[in-house]
Amino acid sequence: MEIEVKIRALMMDPNSGTPIIILKDVQSETMLPIWVGAYEANAIALEIEKIAPPRPMTHDLLRNLIVELGVRVERVVVTSLRDNTFFAVIEMRNSEGERMVLDSRPSDAIALALRADCPIYVDMEVIKASRNTLPTEESEEGELSGSEEEWPDVIGEAGDLPM
Repeated sequence: MEIEVKIRALMMDPNSGTPIIILKDVQSETMLPIWVGAYEANAIALEIEKIAPPRPMTHDLLRNLIVELGVRVERVVVTSLRDNTFFAVIEMRNSEGERMVLDSRPSDAIALALRADCPIYVDMEVIKASRNTLPTEESEEGELSGSEEEWPDVIGEAGDLPM
């Protein structure tokens, strides 16, 4: 089963300095953090803020190519989590109605989804797998923390980001 998500936040991991995209289920409070590269985080941030660079960046070029070929991006799906690596697909349909599926990194798929104005989904198995692999930190008492309930505190009251 897949759930539709929206970008809840784009933030920096305070421990590693790596950008994180927080995806939130549109029907519940379930959240999924995905660590991404700086370039992809920048591409996502530019589109969220609707900042147009003077020349097309890679994700803009990809969207332009897709449109010129008469193809429509229907949705993107974060499909699996294996060895701490997330996997995604971009689902498209051409002008003849034929379905096409491309393998993608989630960060690239999300950057394209924002530009193509299409929904983002996550397979429930990814949510379950991420709960078992979220990084944990030792608290002062020596107990482990890092449960799902802590993510809303980390991202504060930012609210859902515009898409």
